[in-house]
Amino acid sequence: MLKDSGRAQYVPASDVEALKATTVLARTEGIIPALESRTRGGSTEARAQDEKSDVVIVNISGRGDKDMGILISKLRL
Repeated sequence: MLKDSGRAQYVPASDVEALKATTVLARTEGIIPALESRTRGGSTEARAQDEKSDVVIVNISGRGDKDMGILISKLRL
């Protein structure tokens, strides 16, 4: 309904974008969201600069602790 009404946009993100977004959130907000959430919002930073509104809402959920193995191997931590 939100998509059909134009109130929400759903865009894909690459694995690289999702990992970058996870890193940004961890550094700026101190949280590690589940990677599934980040694939939906990976391009948010770039898209937010193009929007006319001052507010951009991104829904993140889940526990990123279960993804630590992936983060360690992909980010070489």
